[in-house]
Amino acid sequence: PAAPLALDDCLKLAASQHPALAAAQAGVSAANESIGEAQAPYYPSLDLSAGYHRWQRYAFLPSGLFPPGRAAPNLIGPLNDWNGSLLSRVTLFDFGERRAGLDAAQARHAGAQADASATQADVRLAVQSAFYTLAAAQELQVVAEKNLARTETHLRLVNARRAAGAVPQADVLRMDAEVAAARLDLINAASRVRVATGMLNTAMGRAADTPLAIAATASAAPPPARPELDAAITHALAQRPEITSGEKRTQAARAAVTAAQAGRAPKLRADAAFGWRDTTFVPDTREWQAGLSVDFPVFDAGSRAHRVARSKADLAREEAAFESRRLQVRNEVWSAAAELERAWSAIAANETSVRASEESLRVVRERYEAGAALISDLLDTQTALARAENSLAASRWSYLAARAAFAHATGAGG
Repeated sequence: PAAPLALDDCLKLAASQHPALAAAQAGVSAANESIGEAQAPYYPSLDLSAGYHRWQRYAFLPSGLFPPGRAAPNLIGPLNDWNGSLLSRVTLFDFGERRAGLDAAQARHAGAQADASATQADVRLAVQSAFYTLAAAQELQVVAEKNLARTETHLRLVNARRAAGAVPQADVLRMDAEVAAARLDLINAASRVRVATGMLNTAMGRAADTPLAIAATASAAPPPARPELDAAITHALAQRPEITSGEKRTQAARAAVTAAQAGRAPKLRADAAFGWRDTTFVPDTREWQAGLSVDFPVFDAGSRAHRVARSKADLAREEAAFESRRLQVRNEVWSAAAELERAWSAIAANETSVRASEESLRVVRERYEAGAALISDLLDTQTALARAENSLAASRWSYLAARAAFAHATGAGG
């Protein structure tokens, strides 16, 4: 069997094989390629063309070009047309459209990198949560085994007292039912362990049925004090990759507005061409041209105006989404801190409850052995102890999960 995995081992496995991380990295690569695509219009384009055509055309020739009695030809051809040429064109000035497109591509690339960081943080939190869920399920299974053993011990006690004629048969029947319930609790606990194992495997990017054992330790520092919480909110707003991604998306939308507005302006271009054309297979006649051209949009049925309006609406949407995300991040930090404090307080409360329940069960069991307590007293105190032990086991791992969620909310998840 494989060696038990610590939390760091699980995080390393997830970082190396989770498909969500591969998808995020592919998004970064695609955004990086879009930068090169946006830079291309700054350079001249060069096209090579070659072709062959055989053609015949009707000729509209004016009268008087030929001597009297000789008819003017009305057809030219058929002729062969062999040609080859090189054509180059470059935009000299476009009122900032290319610059805006490049700025948008660079902003989208930075946003994709921030999204990849956010995905890494989400995967990390998912692994931590699943790890602590599995650890809690395993400890709850141990508690269920302990409760079953304790219940079977009490059953033997009741049987001994029944054999001595000190208690009625009803006490034995009630304890039998309690043993059956304890066994059912153990079955349920074992099932939760299997389910939690599948969840952790999935969080690491593995098949749910992959064999897995973990090595977990339930120890952690106390939650941060209130001054640290204020600093955590400030840190989250400055460091959370979701905030960075929102900023970059807003920058890209703003650049798209500039590009759309520049698209309505004239463009100055230079072009040149050189080639060969003739009626033979290897053309010998040379052709060339060079010059400047100005493209000025006159009418496009409102296409450019709609593009500007759409880009402005996209910008307004991104700005609103960014502000909404800032509010959400503040709330996540606040809520995570509140849950962290609750989970920390719950540990101490449950430890006190377990100690009190253990002492109460010891006293009631002695009283029952002496005939001074009823079976209902024994069952009630035993149930209370089992409930307290379950709550304590859950609260310890719940605190660690809450601490991981707090680190994620503040952007300090590592």
